[in-house]
Amino acid sequence: MSVQCFTQTIRLRRPASEVFAWHTRPGALARLTPPWERVDVTRHDGIHTGARVSLATKVGPVRVTWEVEHRDFEDGKQFRDVQLSGPFKSWEHAHLFEPEDAAASTLTEDIRYELPGGALGNWLAGGWTQRKLARLFTYRHAVTRDDMELRSLHGAVRSMQFLISGASGLVGRALVPFLESQGHSVVKLVRRQPTGAGEIFWDPLRGELDPVKLRGVDAVIHLAGENVAGGRWTKERREAILESRVKGTRTLVAALEKMRHRPFVCVRSAAIGIYGNRGEERLTEEAAPGSGFLAEVCVAWEKEVAAAEELGLRAVALRTGVVLTPAGGALAKLLPAFWAGVGGRMGSGRQWWSWISMDDLVGALYHAVLDQRCAGPVNAVAPAPVTNAVFVETLARVLKRPGIVPVPAWVLRTALGDMADEALLASVRVVPSRLNEAGYRFRHEKLEDALRHVLGR
Repeated sequence: MSVQCFTQTIRLRRPASEVFAWHTRPGALARLTPPWERVDVTRHDGIHTGARVSLATKVGPVRVTWEVEHRDFEDGKQFRDVQLSGPFKSWEHAHLFEPEDAAASTLTEDIRYELPGGALGNWLAGGWTQRKLARLFTYRHAVTRDDMELRSLHGAVRSMQFLISGASGLVGRALVPFLESQGHSVVKLVRRQPTGAGEIFWDPLRGELDPVKLRGVDAVIHLAGENVAGGRWTKERREAILESRVKGTRTLVAALEKMRHRPFVCVRSAAIGIYGNRGEERLTEEAAPGSGFLAEVCVAWEKEVAAAEELGLRAVALRTGVVLTPAGGALAKLLPAFWAGVGGRMGSGRQWWSWISMDDLVGALYHAVLDQRCAGPVNAVAPAPVTNAVFVETLARVLKRPGIVPVPAWVLRTALGDMADEALLASVRVVPSRLNEAGYRFRHEKLEDALRHVLGR
């Protein structure tokens, strides 16, 4: 028989009806797509019998399109995906939701598929396909479990409307589907002509944002800002980095001031760069700002965020560490060298790197909105920072590659200028004191666990 089978089951501490409803919400498909996959959703009709989903993705080195149709939809119990066209000869994927009792359930993924080429196709790609499915559903089930358990932590949360700036950026692309899958609606600030009701035009540098269009917004998450790692810090780039944060925040706060009914909270994604280079010092939110360009930018940035407090909003400056995701940022830049076997420590390797997984950053942003104990500066880092040498050693072990080719500090400074000293060679040992005090539950407390999750290893 050329039909192959793959089955994986997870027990969830939530009712089957609730787990099923989560899967039907906007954003669930994006939440379930691993960050190491490059998938573009070109059509998504929702989940009901006859609805279709079209994806553009890669199978190995080959770019393919994949269209499936949902069938056998039974609310709270099951639905099935059947391939209409795509990389498989045939593909059927049943999602089965079974109650154990009133508070727990099981989710089973039952897949039947045929590879092209019959026996030869199975011989060439059978093992690879099974391993790929195992990686995929291990990731998907971990996300499903952790997202569902937020209900236990926060209880029933009313549906809210979130205003998001920087929604097309690295963090925004993860945050928006998370919020939608939690049952909330999202309105995005965009710097182009809006394409629908879910977008509002603004020009942050020119102070243009119509407060009337913000009516109905419950919470603001402000992510927009020039990419700090987008190039050498020339005079022009320094000005752009500073202006994008200061003027953008000022524009947003000015619009909020003119609203009759304002949101209750404004969360700004700030940065641990505010602490500067601090060696072995253990840094909580009470630590004074450090020195350097990034610290100066962060101080000016947070002053603008604090202005929202004068309007009666709870204002949070979420100071973010190195965000772990292969979809972009520091980890994505490191991966090619490590895959090629030429990765290694940066400079001495003794500098502390304070990191956070993307899922925990998204979770911390959400927690900062919901928990009133989060106010002012809040460190968004995992509880266990590591030195650069330990980071490199751990990444190499996860990838099963050597990590023994060091990059001297002078090479980094030659290539990146001041950015090397402040972004890569600075030692910033940060701990999440206020998140811990506010009861946030980290999904990934240890670096190796985080890397294995985001890389599917």
